[in-house]
Amino acid sequence: MRFARFFNSAPIGIALLDSKGRVVNNNGAFAKLIGEKSFRKKSLAEFIDEDMRPGFEDAFVQANEGQANIIAVEARMASGEKKIAQLYLSPSENLDGEGAGAVVYAVDVTEHRVLEQKFGQSSKMQAVGQLAGGVAHDFNNVLTAIIGFSDLLLAKHPPTDPSFQDIMNIKQNANRAANLVRQLLAFSRRQTLRPSVLSLDETIADMKILLERLLGERVKLEVKTTRDLGFVKADLNQLEQVIMNLSVNARDAMPDGGVLELATGQVSHSEDDELGGGIMPAGEYVYFSVRDEGVGMTQGVMDKIYDPFFTTKEVGQGTGLGLSTVYGIIKQTGGFVFAESELGNGTIFTVYLPRYYPSDAENDDVEEEVEDKPADLSGKGTILLVEDEEAVRTFASRALQSRGYNVLEADSGVSALELIDEQDPDIDLVVSDVVMPEMDGPSMLKEIRKRNQNVQVIFISGYAEEAFEKNLEEDEEFTFLPKPFSLKQLAAAVKGAIGS
Repeated sequence: MRFARFFNSAPIGIALLDSKGRVVNNNGAFAKLIGEKSFRKKSLAEFIDEDMRPGFEDAFVQANEGQANIIAVEARMASGEKKIAQLYLSPSENLDGEGAGAVVYAVDVTEHRVLEQKFGQSSKMQAVGQLAGGVAHDFNNVLTAIIGFSDLLLAKHPPTDPSFQDIMNIKQNANRAANLVRQLLAFSRRQTLRPSVLSLDETIADMKILLERLLGERVKLEVKTTRDLGFVKADLNQLEQVIMNLSVNARDAMPDGGVLELATGQVSHSEDDELGGGIMPAGEYVYFSVRDEGVGMTQGVMDKIYDPFFTTKEVGQGTGLGLSTVYGIIKQTGGFVFAESELGNGTIFTVYLPRYYPSDAENDDVEEEVEDKPADLSGKGTILLVEDEEAVRTFASRALQSRGYNVLEADSGVSALELIDEQDPDIDLVVSDVVMPEMDGPSMLKEIRKRNQNVQVIFISGYAEEAFEKNLEEDEEFTFLPKPFSLKQLAAAVKGAIGS
């Protein structure tokens, strides 16, 4: 009786198999793991997924032959909740009078495998993100020079010049490359965000006409909104890119057409416990989902969907950066994205963003119109230009000199400080790169402040503003100009900072 109680109340699954691999006896934990009510006198192999069945069968043969120290095998159950179990087999004698049979000890490792997979995916994403961010930073320097020198050439070649169109093609393709780099920065969560208080329902409503054109005639767009939906704080342009990327992917998954459902909703503290497998912190979230009726994805594809440059589309039909970009933007915004898919039964992506409660001041504020850049971008003043990339420094110097500014050049923070100490110039503005050898931009600025407290500063960088802002003094004021930038953007930033 004591053994029976021990057997039936054991927290791990235990089953006795006969020489044919059929279940002769089992405890409650084993039955729960299998997920079937009736499996006695049936082969245990029948309840294991086909792709994992050979491993179990090999282990059973060893146990049936009386071998000891059999290596544990992993098996995914084919029924019920399809749990994953670690199976330990050992010999068992004369259960049916015909052979040895086996004892199976089954440990439920479903949650462990899910956590391992998510941790592995997170580590991989972080490593690839760092690589992508570094590559993007270097490319931004190259693209800044290409776009900048193209602008200098365009200033000397009128539209009637035969070379004008060639130069424009160079600049347009450089801008296309810049868009790809921005996607890499989004994936690595190092792009510059300009968050504002948004309503998902209003954002989707504003995009509806554009989305319908993107989806084409064969795909019907259905939008389901939620009454009294809460606000989120996110970058509008980036959020629109997320919605478009997910919608285009959904369209491509339905080559014969279908319905794309775009829905919004929100969850409260009491409802978010089971969301995302416990990954999402407790809180209030606003979400939107993109559901299609397409071909769906296998688990193997699902494991790779956020990898940069991974795509199931034909060559030339996709960069493989769409979902990578989605992942990076949502993560940098503080949200979460989850995918559910079944081969042949469509896919649903759900994006959760923290609910944002606007302050009284934000509620009272009227959205300001963006001021037009001044038509006259020329000016006067002395500018200290600090940039370690020679091509970028040369372009920026010539661009600013052409607009009437006196430009002092330095190739590093140390060189800039030496120039100030030796010449004691009357500097109106410092335009500096952030990442430089010997001394970075923020460290250089702290030293400059000791010499001239009133100088204005523009930081230029291929990384996001947040990547270096923490290295500055709390009350430090500066202008940020992300790379790559055009001649006009540089001149406008300088004009706005100097104000003359």
